[in-house]
Amino acid sequence: MCGIVGYAGSVRTACGRPLEVCLKGLERLEYRGYDSAGVALAAPGMARVAVRKKAGRLGNLVADLKAKPMPEATVGIGHTRWATNGEPTDVNAHPHVSRDGKVALIHNGIIENASRLRLDLETEGYTFVSSTDTEVAAKLLGKIAQEIIDATGQPDIFEAIRRLARMLKGAFTILAVDSRQPDLVVGIRHDSPLVVGLGDGENYLGSDVAAFVAYTRRAMELGQDQAVCISADQVLVTDFQGHPVEHPRRYTIDWDASAAEKGGWDSFMDKEIHEDPAAVSNTLLGRYDESGDLDLDEVHIDEEVFRQIDKIIVVACGTASYAGLVAKYAIEHWVRIPVEVELAHEFRYRDPILTPRTLVVAISQSGETMDTLMALRHAREQGSRVLAICNTQGSTIPRESDAVLYTHAGPEVAVASTKAFLAQIVAAYLLGLYLAQVKGTMYRDEIHQTIDNLKAMPAKIQKVLDSQAEVISQTAQRMSKARSFLFLGRHVGYPVALEGALKLKEIAYIFTEGFAAGELKHGPIALVEPGEPVVVIVPSARGRNVLHDKVISAIEEVKARGAFTIVVAEEGDPDAGRYADVVFWRPPCPTLLSPLVDVVPLQLFALDMARLKGLDVDKPRNLAKSVTVE
Repeated sequence: MCGIVGYAGSVRTACGRPLEVCLKGLERLEYRGYDSAGVALAAPGMARVAVRKKAGRLGNLVADLKAKPMPEATVGIGHTRWATNGEPTDVNAHPHVSRDGKVALIHNGIIENASRLRLDLETEGYTFVSSTDTEVAAKLLGKIAQEIIDATGQPDIFEAIRRLARMLKGAFTILAVDSRQPDLVVGIRHDSPLVVGLGDGENYLGSDVAAFVAYTRRAMELGQDQAVCISADQVLVTDFQGHPVEHPRRYTIDWDASAAEKGGWDSFMDKEIHEDPAAVSNTLLGRYDESGDLDLDEVHIDEEVFRQIDKIIVVACGTASYAGLVAKYAIEHWVRIPVEVELAHEFRYRDPILTPRTLVVAISQSGETMDTLMALRHAREQGSRVLAICNTQGSTIPRESDAVLYTHAGPEVAVASTKAFLAQIVAAYLLGLYLAQVKGTMYRDEIHQTIDNLKAMPAKIQKVLDSQAEVISQTAQRMSKARSFLFLGRHVGYPVALEGALKLKEIAYIFTEGFAAGELKHGPIALVEPGEPVVVIVPSARGRNVLHDKVISAIEEVKARGAFTIVVAEEGDPDAGRYADVVFWRPPCPTLLSPLVDVVPLQLFALDMARLKGLDVDKPRNLAKSVTVE
């Protein structure tokens, strides 16, 4: 979960560039963790690595550096923390250093054998000041580095970190610098993300490309169980045994630094909600040929394999799993094969039934979600094909899948996902329509009509943003003292209700629950008391009158018990206006596509509720954007 950045520049001239790159990178990576932050710098002539770290937000570290500047340097590493091992304090913050202070190390992940390693070191006289597993790795790396010097007469921090990698168990990305080799930054990765940025006379490392996209858009993938050594003009990649990795994949980042900046918005979340239409539009671009047929050229699975698929299992966590639930309704309707949606962290522990004719769809915004990664590895071990739906180029989940559909939503910085959710739904729709095209379960003109309807969705989303903001803001003010909410929906409105409840829970810290509306009388209605806010997703009356009428009946049931009802309904729906206290109106659209508009007012509502409470909507407490530990 933590954010990691590394920089190597010219060893001939110490300067402020390493610190600048580290701080700018940490600012862009703070969505990955903001319990504490720290940097380590090295330059020729330094007896020890210079380290500074502070608990709390990155601003605390920046203020400390302004009060007491650090020395100029040639290399640097920086870390922003989401605590998994040891509470957030100055002492537990990264970087951690070796016993002699010559080596500094930062770490993302969990070292599962840290307790045993700590005991071994303590028997040798080592002492520890923190309660972290990372300090264990730092002390051990320092010991290994000195052993290499004693044996060869020369420092070799790259060999030392490879030896460290072979001794650790768990999930880890580790970067290190050594004051005796002030031209190098070294790193290792196992089940945790790390990517290389390629510059001119300087090179970079980061948890993701956001760490260095302000400086270069050229990147290199680092594979599982690989080590990297960067200097100003060279990048070396090996496995943990030291064997060179030939021709690591290079690619160009398809967005620039300005895409990850607020651009005048009060928050990244506000900006990203207003980018919902563009996220949908960009995810549709280039996915069909001149005749309107779908052409998913990035999906490198033979059509004959797709024809043999008889079951789909979607694995995901949180918001991505709700995108999978929307996909279930659409794909089963279009393709006529069963679709299961599994929480990724439960998937492999229940011994799922997988065959070569099962397609596993792994959905992850970051492409690094550890639970989802473990699920897809299990699926591939059982012989199933895996297709990833992901928003991040070069990340682990697409690399380890058989195929990938990138969502092209652009960088999403706010911890609570908004535009990525809509893009994931669109990508799932495209997959379903492509399967229907390959299997022949829909007529060609039906597929074309559905694609045309999808193309019309960005304008409908924009209409919600333009026309409903005022009533949403007023409703948030009325509800600002509410202590709990219920969210209800049926059919595709059910996952929208779950997502709306999650958004309010994540950023406004209000207890919320989402339910299938039909479950109301099977228990949840006991929670309804006078004044209880109940949010209901009302399906269109066009085509599915029975479904619409049943949801209206649910509104009547909670109203009869004193609930305050907020509904999302189609323009012109007389029943919604008659029975609801407040209506967020959406433009008419096909039922299966309605989640793309229904969720937008709920995103805005959660945002307004959090603002009224004076909360940081981009960095909710205890959460991080990318969950890279199980």
